[in-house]
Amino acid sequence: MRALIQRVKEASVTIDGAVHNRIGAGILVFLGVAQTDNSEQAQYLARRCADLRIFEDNFGKMNFSVKETAREVLIVSQFTLYADTRKGNRPSFVDAASPEIAEPLYLEFVRAFGAYYKPEAIHTGVFRAMMDIALINDGPVTILVESKDGV
Repeated sequence: MRALIQRVKEASVTIDGAVHNRIGAGILVFLGVAQTDNSEQAQYLARRCADLRIFEDNFGKMNFSVKETAREVLIVSQFTLYADTRKGNRPSFVDAASPEIAEPLYLEFVRAFGAYYKPEAIHTGVFRAMMDIALINDGPVTILVESKDGV
């Protein structure tokens, strides 16, 4: 499982021309699920993302997590994080989980993130929807976090 985290000043998800969810300062998490991922990896990765220290202290050092700064979280499913571009010019997505596997793990990740943080601060996109994502990256800070095999 992979989470691409962007520290944002604001972010939103628009579906069919209507804003579905919007956050202020916080993190935007793009979540990719692989065929081999499981519940334990969703729990592990949610905890890692909630605890990741990417917000600055008074000295400009990244010392605070989203939890410690009481900011918002927007989580969006993103199967393209498992694009394989090693051959040819068209990405292959053979490592990405099928929707039947990915959706329950995406929802588990969202629930787990809410359990590690505060559920009312967690917002989502819509699984399998065509979404327009708008964001203002803060920094910019963009970090890739992956689950461990065999967690």
